[in-house]
Amino acid sequence: MIEKSRVTKETQITVKLRLYGEGKSDIDTGIGFLDHMLEAFAKHSYLDLDVKCQGDLHIDAHHSVEDTGIVLGSLLGEAIYPVQKIERYGNATVVMDEASVSCDIDLSNRAFLVYEAPIGGKVGEFDVELVEEFFRALSSNMPLTMHLIYNRGKNKHHIIEAAFKAFAVALRRAITPNERAGIPSTKGVL
Repeated sequence: MIEKSRVTKETQITVKLRLYGEGKSDIDTGIGFLDHMLEAFAKHSYLDLDVKCQGDLHIDAHHSVEDTGIVLGSLLGEAIYPVQKIERYGNATVVMDEASVSCDIDLSNRAFLVYEAPIGGKVGEFDVELVEEFFRALSSNMPLTMHLIYNRGKNKHHIIEAAFKAFAVALRRAITPNERAGIPSTKGVL
């Protein structure tokens, strides 16, 4: 397992991960819905993931969600780059009942996020707008190119969970070992 910590006036976060794990997780961010999403991410990416976050939740969940994305993205970047002997590209569409979300990623070492999910409001106490903040922080700090696209659905919980699972499966596919790939770029470096 590799580990990274980040301490600010707003949050104290430690993330541990094993890139080729079994999908085991121990998550405690103080935000139940985020914990649930990160557990789903770990399970379906087959990463082993431990996340501990103490944040200024008396204000709101924004700093904890964004900073968790920063640390997780940075640690994933350390684990994956430089890209060698893996597929590099991954995609998945995940359905949860009426909801469908697609995720396409490129382990390009370039940060870019296309996020199209026209939902707002809350799931329980969780502000739905924080999902985009999480994925923006993760993609910027990893860095990777990600297109996360809502296809259909009404239930916000289902839509968000499908997004986290779609990212998990796309990442799992992108990091699939492929000896023939060498450095999978015409540039010779990623």
